[in-house]
Amino acid sequence: MTESASRHAGGAAPRAIALIGPQASGKSTLFDALLAAAGSAPPRRDARTRAMGTALRIGHCSFLGDPWALIDCPGSVEFAAETAAALAVADLALVVCEATPSRAAALAPVFRAIERADLPAMVFVNKVDALGDQHIRDTLAALQAHSRRPLVLRQVPIREAGQVTGYVDLVSERAYRWRRGEPSELIRMPGDVAAREAEARAALAEALADHDDALLEKVVEDAIPTPDDLYRPLHADIAAGALDAVLLGAAEKQHGVLRLWKALRHDVPGPEATAARRGIAPEGEPVAQVFRTIHAGHGGKLSCVRIWRGAVKDGAMMDGARIGGITRWPAGEASRATEAAAGEIVALGRLDAVGTGATLSPSGAAQGLPFPAPPPPVYALAVATEDRKDDVRLTAALARLAEEDPSLSVVQDAEAGQILLTGQGDIHLGHAVARLAEAHGLRVTTTRPRIAFRETIRHAARHHARHRRQTGGHGQFADVTLEVTPRARGEGFAFEDRIVGGAVPRKFIPAVGEAAEDATRRGPLGNPVVDITVTLHDGAFHSVDSSDMAFATATRMAMQEALAKAEPVVLEPVDHVIILVPQDGTAAAQRLLSARRGQILGYAEKEDWPGWDEVQALVPEAELHDLIIELRSLTMGLGTYTRRFDHLAEARAR
Repeated sequence: MTESASRHAGGAAPRAIALIGPQASGKSTLFDALLAAAGSAPPRRDARTRAMGTALRIGHCSFLGDPWALIDCPGSVEFAAETAAALAVADLALVVCEATPSRAAALAPVFRAIERADLPAMVFVNKVDALGDQHIRDTLAALQAHSRRPLVLRQVPIREAGQVTGYVDLVSERAYRWRRGEPSELIRMPGDVAAREAEARAALAEALADHDDALLEKVVEDAIPTPDDLYRPLHADIAAGALDAVLLGAAEKQHGVLRLWKALRHDVPGPEATAARRGIAPEGEPVAQVFRTIHAGHGGKLSCVRIWRGAVKDGAMMDGARIGGITRWPAGEASRATEAAAGEIVALGRLDAVGTGATLSPSGAAQGLPFPAPPPPVYALAVATEDRKDDVRLTAALARLAEEDPSLSVVQDAEAGQILLTGQGDIHLGHAVARLAEAHGLRVTTTRPRIAFRETIRHAARHHARHRRQTGGHGQFADVTLEVTPRARGEGFAFEDRIVGGAVPRKFIPAVGEAAEDATRRGPLGNPVVDITVTLHDGAFHSVDSSDMAFATATRMAMQEALAKAEPVVLEPVDHVIILVPQDGTAAAQRLLSARRGQILGYAEKEDWPGWDEVQALVPEAELHDLIIELRSLTMGLGTYTRRFDHLAEARAR
């Protein structure tokens, strides 16, 4: 029996769950509790990672004989690209949220990410022990306002002395009291819960009846459905993404964790169903998809993959490269393997030419599977080494960081002489800079990127220049009269020749045009000059001493004086900005834009995002550097924006 076959001797292929939710929801605590309940230790994480919610963690375990992979996705919105990558290879998304209705808006981006991934989901309402006198139906209503899928309760809470101490399962109609570190205690359903339980069970039955004719008939006839009547459509609807079941608990106390495990075991589709939904036929050569890349120092490059079909062996060829080792997740107690089977999440070594998102097969002919594109950058820093001899190392290290995290990008700004690192916010880039020091031994300084200012002229000006130099042999002579005139914004540079009568021979005129354009590289105010026409009106030459070089020199002299006389003005880039915020943050976003010299163009509700608005404005690029930081501060970390260059405009003070 092969290694992978022995691992799956129980018959079930490994299933993968992505735990996704906003920061402070207790998602990582639930991840640890699920592993502990299955008898597995969670992978280690350092204090900085724990506090900032920046790291994607994977844990392997077995529950009641079934193998599982749990993916703990970062809670910080600045690391949403890692979450999207995890959703691309998961069988189900487990949404973790707080029981507080006021925090429900933070789930809107989470629900949208799951919809984009076309993934089944379940919801775990955490920290219900702190629910107090609030009703779980209020939490459900607040969550439903941000989800396009129906959310249906699987449980209702039991309260004793004002505290939530257990739950009633709506399918089995059994009541349980939580016991920390032990299975829940089966109890008699409290009398004050019966009415709420009946109401919630009826709502569950009605939601399930929308897709099940047999159950619909019972609902119409007011017949009480059996547990089997509910289990069957509930399982089918979750797998189809028709609705999301909602369970309750308190992960820190391990309340509801075992019940959650049993629901996951029953309702999470297997990898074969997920592969079919992604268009992968059940037969054929092995297929795997890379969802994460890690540069593990001396261990080399690791490509983390989900295997969708077939078995992958160490040393086998994948897309023209030979696998150099199989690791069952390189975190904590990593273990090496010789083979991995369909459904497994493993790391493949030494696939140096393979990038994140790639679809792998032995022949290299597998059709590429969809993979989420990284979000557009919203924050940038110019980075430079403290020691110039490290510049080459910095370039290589930044390339590796961008390969590990596609939401980072590196831009060489030749005009400004800067290397720009762009990403999703100050925490995101701060994490990247820390990685440069920790993983690559590079200390760097960071500064605000320079703005690509331009300049133009307000009115026309003419200048005559003569260049004459006498040396021992042939001298230099050229005489030009140039006029500079402004053009409409965005029309660029133009050169016109109005010489008549041969005042300047035709052979020298191209040199004048080239020198005039070259003179626009740096204007009187120190910036490149745009949107002007340069006209050659008159000139003179010498039959022996004139040359291209002489006319180029005279042209530069004339340009320098003409531009200075034409009332030069600085232009700054202005971007078209679209801000996405919850509707209660719309007014604050508009004030923020106005304070940054923004011109508000309007706002409207975001399509397919109930409760969210898009605010459009024209904003100078100089005002956008830390916009995302203040925007998130004003919107509980939820606001974001996209931008594109729109036009150049005269720079004006705040």
